[in-house]
Amino acid sequence: MNYKKEEKYQAILHASIEVILEKGFTKTSISEITKRAGVAHGTFYIYFQAKNDLIPAIAELILEKLFSDIKSHAAAGDTIWEKIQALIESTFTITQSFREVIILCYSGVAFNHSFERWEQIYAPYYQWLEGELRTAQERGEISVKITANLVKMIINSIEQAAENYYFTENHQKEHDVKGLKQEVFSFIQRAIR
Repeated sequence: MNYKKEEKYQAILHASIEVILEKGFTKTSISEITKRAGVAHGTFYIYFQAKNDLIPAIAELILEKLFSDIKSHAAAGDTIWEKIQALIESTFTITQSFREVIILCYSGVAFNHSFERWEQIYAPYYQWLEGELRTAQERGEISVKITANLVKMIINSIEQAAENYYFTENHQKEHDVKGLKQEVFSFIQRAIR
């Protein structure tokens, strides 16, 4: 995608998030989205066939932000444990920042039966973590058998903990997020050591 097209695509995505959060998915119109994005109505259809196609695109945007954040905090020479810590920190931060949008994405994925698309979106993330685990195994940091299911379980455990914390009222009570992050880290550490 060239720069101008990418700029319009991003404008539509960000406008979609804003309008959907204000009005809800059902009450949001494509006209409202394009007006907020500052693009012509027909421009929407260059990138999306229908409004429902926004959900996987928004999910992909959030995951790209998460993945970028993780990579910026996990340096090449770091141990697997430092990378897992970065993964946990980034996941909790992004989940807190995009709480409402993530909930929307989950409902949209369920509504549109697009779980296959969700797996496609996650593929680079899974591949990255699998590569990091293999490197850690070569360094002797871990000895567990690395499988695709193990990689998914690690990511899902972290996301589940963050979502359970931020999607419920837990974050407004006396629950200690630092303690929760440490529990998640210890759980993963015991599982893959």
